[in-house]
Amino acid sequence: MIRILLADDHPIFRYGLRAVLASDPETELVGEAGSGEEAVELTRRLRPDVVLMDISMPGLNGVEATRRILAEFPGTNILIVTMFDDSASVLAAFRAGARGYLIKGADREETLRAVRAAASGQAILSPAAAQHLTSQITTPRSGRRPFAELTAREHDILELLAAGYTNPAIAERAGISGKTVRNYISTILIKLNATSRAEAISRARAAGLGGTP
Repeated sequence: MIRILLADDHPIFRYGLRAVLASDPETELVGEAGSGEEAVELTRRLRPDVVLMDISMPGLNGVEATRRILAEFPGTNILIVTMFDDSASVLAAFRAGARGYLIKGADREETLRAVRAAASGQAILSPAAAQHLTSQITTPRSGRRPFAELTAREHDILELLAAGYTNPAIAERAGISGKTVRNYISTILIKLNATSRAEAISRARAAGLGGTP
């Protein structure tokens, strides 16, 4: 029996995964977390074999939660299950120690196959994640940059967002108007397919951007 902890802040998605796991006699859902902090705490209490971890969650993001869990319980197998299929997110997850990376929308068989692989210590990736990881490996190190879909200027703005700067502070630091900052942020959200500023910041920090302003 594979004991599983599910960490995702979307109740509807948790409901769907709960049904998938309940349909398999080899898996047992032992707990659900709605945030990264809760995932870390429930891992301490429940000691699951596998944690199904979303990346973008309120507070502590999934990549940092993965890092904290594995620092404390290195035998835990963590499978990232997320809607993000960009290179930065994939690379950040594996650098944190995730066992696999699955894109949301996978069917029942693919999901259960990934869970079993993670539980047995195997690395498992969705096709899109595998492609991104291969690209990171084959691209010269000097040419790598998180969120390559952003221009250099947009990347700089995202870095400042991740560091905690407000719009007026970004405008002052970048030497641009507040309206231009807002336009840049709107473009960044569109390119990252992020639904909010907070989500973009969470993903940027998960990829290693940001710092103390």
